[in-house]
This record gives sequence, C-alpha cells and structure tokens, in this order.
Amino acid sequence: MIPLDSSPEALALRAAYDDQIRSRPGSANGGTIERVGPLIRKVGVEGDGFVQYLGGVDGAEVDRLIADQVEYFAKLGAKFEWKYYSHDLPADLPERLTKAGLVPEEEECLLLGDVDELSSDVVLTEGIRLREVTSRADLERMQAMEEEVWGYSHAWLPDALTQAIADDDPATVIVAETDEDDSKVVCASWIRFHTGTEFASLWGGSTLPEWRGRGIYRAHVAYRRNLAAARGYRYLQVDASPDSRGILARLGLRPVAVTVPYIWKPVA
Repeated sequence: MIPLDSSPEALALRAAYDDQIRSRPGSANGGTIERVGPLIRKVGVEGDGFVQYLGGVDGAEVDRLIADQVEYFAKLGAKFEWKYYSHDLPADLPERLTKAGLVPEEEECLLLGDVDELSSDVVLTEGIRLREVTSRADLERMQAMEEEVWGYSHAWLPDALTQAIADDDPATVIVAETDEDDSKVVCASWIRFHTGTEFASLWGGSTLPEWRGRGIYRAHVAYRRNLAAARGYRYLQVDASPDSRGILARLGLRPVAVTVPYIWKPVA
C-alpha cells in the first residue's frame, strides 16, 4: 500500500476534511440523521445505519458509546457501519470495535487534493469522447458497463444516480463512450458537490478491461477537477480502492488516511 502523506500540506487538507465533511450531517435521503454526543448517526429508509465518529472520548466512555450503537440498531433489527479513520483516537479504537462485535471490511484510502495543484488537461484517446449524462437510458447503459466490469448486478445504480443528480449535494455523471453512432460506454464516473463546503468528491471510474491503460480514467479525473474549479470548489476528495489509489496519488492527490468500514449485523 502507498504510504500516507504526513507533510504539513497533507495534514492541513485532512484537518479541513475533518472539519467540513466528517462533522457535516449531509443528506438524509429519506431517512433520519441525529447528533448523539460525539457521533452523527444516520438511519436509512430501509433501516440500515451509518455512524460517523467525531472523536473526543476515551477509555470506558468509548466502550459505552459503541455498546449504545449496537443496542440501538439491535432494537431496529438493522445492521450499521462505523467508519473508522486511521488518525481516530483512541489508538486502540479498532480493537474496541472488534470486541463489541463489529467486523472490519476491506480498507480504503482517503485521498485529498487542492484543485489548483491538479492537472486540468483532459487528454482523450482516439475514438473516445466524454459526455455528461442525466437520462435514464444513459444511466442504464452505465449500469450495463459496470455489470460487465464487476460481474454482478448494479440494478440499484440508475435510481441512485437519478436521486444524486437532484440531491442537495448534486452529482454530475460523466461517461466515456466510443465515438460512433452505436456508441459503447467504456468508463463512467461522477462527482458530488458538497454544498456549503470547499469539497467535491469523486466516485466511480470503472473501465472495461480492454480499454484500460489508455488514459481514460485520468481524463475523467481532470474533467471532474475542471467541473469543481468552475463551481468554485477548492478541494477534491476520493475514497479509493486498492486498484485506484496508486493512480490517484500519481495524479497529485495526497493519501492522508486509511479508512475501514466496521460492520455490525443483528443475529439472524
């Protein structure tokens, strides 16, 4: 895994992210959001939850905080995610979460970048064009591409992106497609603009295997960087998988934290 950036510039980016994004309730999307001490707790319309820890407690108080969330979601009969960041305190928080029955899933890397320090050059391979899309038909073409890449259903995607486009933190969806009448989507991504903050976040970027290595993902990053700059956003944020964190770091985004979703599920 690429090492984390501990430079003063990276730490300043991380502090801005913690202040503006982690402490922000965000959109409920039809569910509920509440502040519970040092936590932001979200419950979706179908019951599943998400916990954002803001820090500031230690020892037995942390254990009580975790136990209270387990009890809360157990009563709902719902699972929940506690998103852990590698700079969270206390240092033994992962062990405390595991002891309480939460199970870690695959780690990701939080990368942040100053828009002014990132390339604005959208360089496309011959025969490929980028296009912003909103129609159901285009989102379903995007779904088909994602399913071809990953090998499992993305039936949720058109509805989720339709909602995201109209959300309080609006999304712009971009496809890379072959430049012909019967065009094929070969890569797709989206960017969300977090209203009232200096941050926009990058999502997606899956590319069909036969089209990888041609700079298409790089073009998506630059295109979305330009959208953020045009709207006055100062920073870009990505939660990156192991497959994409290296290229994002090479493009100038700084890896500032490891993140791990800790999941609790009710006993069946």
